[in-house]
Amino acid sequence: MALDVAKFLQYIASGTAYTVGVTLIALPSGLVLGTLLALINVYSGKVSKTLTNFYSTVMRGIPPIVLLFILYFIVSGSINLSPFLAGSISLGIVSSAYQMEIVRGAILSVSGGQMMAARAVGMSKRQAIRNVILPQTLRLAIPPWSNEAAIVIKDSSLVYALGVPEILRRAQLISASTQQPFLAYAAAAVIYFILVFITSRLLDGLEKRLRIPANP
Repeated sequence: MALDVAKFLQYIASGTAYTVGVTLIALPSGLVLGTLLALINVYSGKVSKTLTNFYSTVMRGIPPIVLLFILYFIVSGSINLSPFLAGSISLGIVSSAYQMEIVRGAILSVSGGQMMAARAVGMSKRQAIRNVILPQTLRLAIPPWSNEAAIVIKDSSLVYALGVPEILRRAQLISASTQQPFLAYAAAAVIYFILVFITSRLLDGLEKRLRIPANP
């Protein structure tokens, strides 16, 4: 029995590669799209601001699993992608709405005088955003972005519904075959906790390293 348990746990843990892969696609793609939407929201006209606000409200107001199914069939129907890639991209689109709000808040927390000073020394608006505003924004966004990273890791379990053999999917299969649901799902829970814990610690370290020192 001990040998069987070890094999079952190894089988569940082997799904970690899929979970990490989904996260490494969804989180950065959500950041890129979310940052673009945040910049449009803050620096474009009233119509663009309204549209991006509407996007954010709709995406954050629908359960992620529902959006995942909708986006999965749109993405996989338009481009011939595997469930892994289509699910990862779809999860990134879902995350982009939350990351848009994180980046937008960070942009607004940068002093307006930074833009004025950059324009005063001859920078264009685009240059000022790229060279002055964005570097500070990304530093300020790390703490709330750490929370979003943890959420995306946990939400990566949703792709099990698309047949991707990640941690939760493997735990489900083990539970069905062994009639030991507690063991299977407890193992999955421990693995998710470890992934979230490691990610949070790494991002905390990054935030401390990049933190702008306070004036004495």
